[in-house]
Amino acid sequence: MRLVIQRVKEAMVKIDGNIHGQIDKGYLILVGFNDEDNEEIIKKMVQKVIKLRIFEDENEKMNLDIKQVNGDILSISQFTLYADCHKGNRPSFTKAGKPDKATKLYDFFNEELRNNGMKVEEGIFGADMKVSLLNDGPVTIILDSDVDIK
Repeated sequence: MRLVIQRVKEAMVKIDGNIHGQIDKGYLILVGFNDEDNEEIIKKMVQKVIKLRIFEDENEKMNLDIKQVNGDILSISQFTLYADCHKGNRPSFTKAGKPDKATKLYDFFNEELRNNGMKVEEGIFGADMKVSLLNDGPVTIILDSDVDIK
């Protein structure tokens, strides 16, 4: 599982020209899965996300987590996080999770965030989405379950 977490002042996803999800302060999270991912991995990654201290405290130090600043999450499925560009110039996506399993994992990820007290807006798995954001900092963190929870 790979996550690209962007600390934002605001973020929005449009599908077919209509706003489908929108947040103010919080995280825009791009979410990718491979076929080895499972619910146990997702639960650990959710804990990483909600405990990640990347919001500034009164001393301008990254010391606060998303709950401490009353932030929200916009979650966007992103199979291209598993792009393999080693050969040639056209990425291969064979390492990305198969859509039927990845869809279920994406839904579980969002529900697990909600079960941990987060307000979560989301895109639609597999849809053509237009995502906009105002990155705060900018602060962008990449989490990979193969590295960050082992």
